[in-house]
Amino acid sequence: MDLKNLIKLSLRTFTTRPARTGLTISAMGVGIAAILIFVSLGYGLQKTMLEQITTAESLLTLDVTTPNPEILPLTEEKLSEISKIENTEEVSPLAILPGQISLGPLTSDTTFNICHPSYFRLGGIVTKIGKLFEKEDEKKVVISSALAESLNLEGEKAINSEVKVSLFLTKITETGEERIETLEVETPYSISGIIDDEIISYAYIPTDTLKDLKISEFSQIKVKVSQAKFIAGANEKLAQMGFIVSSLSDTVDEANKIFRAIQIILGAFGVVALIVAAIGMANTMTVTLLERTNEIGIMKAIGASNRDIERMFLFESMAIAFLGGVGGIGINFLISHSLNAIVNMLARGLGGQAVSLFYTPSWFIIFIIVFSTLIGILSGIFPARRAARMNTLEALRYK
Repeated sequence: MDLKNLIKLSLRTFTTRPARTGLTISAMGVGIAAILIFVSLGYGLQKTMLEQITTAESLLTLDVTTPNPEILPLTEEKLSEISKIENTEEVSPLAILPGQISLGPLTSDTTFNICHPSYFRLGGIVTKIGKLFEKEDEKKVVISSALAESLNLEGEKAINSEVKVSLFLTKITETGEERIETLEVETPYSISGIIDDEIISYAYIPTDTLKDLKISEFSQIKVKVSQAKFIAGANEKLAQMGFIVSSLSDTVDEANKIFRAIQIILGAFGVVALIVAAIGMANTMTVTLLERTNEIGIMKAIGASNRDIERMFLFESMAIAFLGGVGGIGINFLISHSLNAIVNMLARGLGGQAVSLFYTPSWFIIFIIVFSTLIGILSGIFPARRAARMNTLEALRYK
């Protein structure tokens, strides 16, 4: 039997039994859609979280702190030593000083993070409103939303507002006692951006705007390596120097493990629906076999081989499953986009940010189409073999 006639006979069920075939495809589509929706939810949550906490450069960055600033301080000398570690591409220090920030009559205690613009890039830090400062010596300040709230600043109105900065410096007297001095920076700073943090009050200011302080000790250093494969080596060398080392990549790896488990659990719920659909499809093919028993006998009597009969049934089940897979992708697209639109509409109404709860990788869509077709083969293989092995005379006598 040539391919053209084989396809024609295999697809005849779409016209002779359209309702039953349509329901079978729909059941298969719902099963496939269930898997896609649940797994896409897992991928969407993972993607949303990672986009909030990381960038490509931050995954190559190590956070270096000291266990004891008095014994092992992070000084300029140590900074130079760390920068010479093999495969180290960039270092960016951070100094922390307590202080106050004032806007008109309002004054709020806060923590000042004194850093270079590169610190934001290596730390994956982004603003909710406005932008980060980009120059070393510009009188710009980036504040947290908690600090903005304490100054009664809201939204875009906060950008370009001028604030005064006072720093609390610890001085050692001749007698060895510690004394707190207040340094009021004469030139006001302009707010350039707000970081989304409703809990902690802090501000970032450029290092070069405080050159007179001659900051020589740091609270933290970000160390970027050239490639991900060098992270472990740099981590080990820094640990040998006595520093405490952590990296965002470790956090991301742990988060990915958790999300993989979530995806498997969610996918399992979808597999249950798919198994039910596959059983229904196998039942449909068995009923089709019984209805076409006489037809099979006639086809065999006029020369159709067992292989032709088997291929005809297998192709029919594959076609139904393939269309079920395509339908499932369509259902997933419709439901996921509708739910995303509803959630984002509610988020905007409540003053939140838009998010994408569902994300389906292109490779997973291809996998689903192949997988659904494979389900069709498995569901149709028993009825196909049973049809191929029918006795011609018994098939012709079947009523």
